[in-house]
Amino acid sequence: MILVLNLNASVDRRYMLDTFEKGEVMRARSVENTAGGKGLHVANVLHALGADAVTTGFLGGKAGEFIEERMAERGLAGDFTHVADETRSCLAILTAAGEQTEILEPGPMVTADELAAFRAKYRELLRGANLVVGSGSIPQGVPKSIYADLIREAHDAGKRFLLDTSGEALRTAFEAKPDFIKPNQAEVADLTGRRAETEEDAQHAICALLDAGLPLACVSLGADGSLLGVAAETPDDSPQLYRVKVPHIDCKNPVGSGDSFVGGFAAALASGKSPQEALRLAAACGTANAMEEESGSVTPETVQALLPKIAITKVS
Repeated sequence: MILVLNLNASVDRRYMLDTFEKGEVMRARSVENTAGGKGLHVANVLHALGADAVTTGFLGGKAGEFIEERMAERGLAGDFTHVADETRSCLAILTAAGEQTEILEPGPMVTADELAAFRAKYRELLRGANLVVGSGSIPQGVPKSIYADLIREAHDAGKRFLLDTSGEALRTAFEAKPDFIKPNQAEVADLTGRRAETEEDAQHAICALLDAGLPLACVSLGADGSLLGVAAETPDDSPQLYRVKVPHIDCKNPVGSGDSFVGGFAAALASGKSPQEALRLAAACGTANAMEEESGSVTPETVQALLPKIAITKVS
């Protein structure tokens, strides 16, 4: 079982407008409300791929009930800690011209007792997991060191932990050596002191991450694909770098592609695939998401059609 952590879930509200003008009264052409959060996007992809997964985190109020209802409708397994405060909403305002403005709420205030209840639930769920994925931000009241603590618990239990977060949560978690991270260019510089503006920069930055003790690290190259670094298995070996390129597609909605990438990577690793094979499935899932209207969603048929079109080369 893959245990997915979505600590700061949200109700994602998408407003479609003809135009958006600051200071004016705007009327939406349509509104969509979906269960959101990076971890839930990962869970969606794992479910589509047929992987066994359970999502946990914090949910509260009517918004939390809405998320659990939507998860049940999709057949997604969840085991959340319920909190008194209301789960957040995140607003996305989209225009006919393709512009998007986002408003992200901070999330509920989690009490010390609620946090303790979650930590107990995590330890219980960890027993049945063979892989953990932590995705997204942290709600109020939860220490920024939470991912670092959860990573150490997973490692003590002999379980791998894949992490996709940012800011202080990433910096503190980095010290606990997650088994996989995918920082953006700014985060790479923050973690290693090395900028990643070119492919050569990214290669040096990934090597710095591996030298710091991370088994796997991935850095995006934008339209040029991604680079994956795999740590050396023995002191006599060298780390391996792989470049992945994806085919040109008709992009409908790229939001959630990074989460879909992580979902594909986790599914492959959990099934015993090599990092290179995991990179192929991850890239196919990230690309497939961009071909869908809904964020953090893939269809298995699209993923399978993309797999042979994903180009992976070893970087010398």
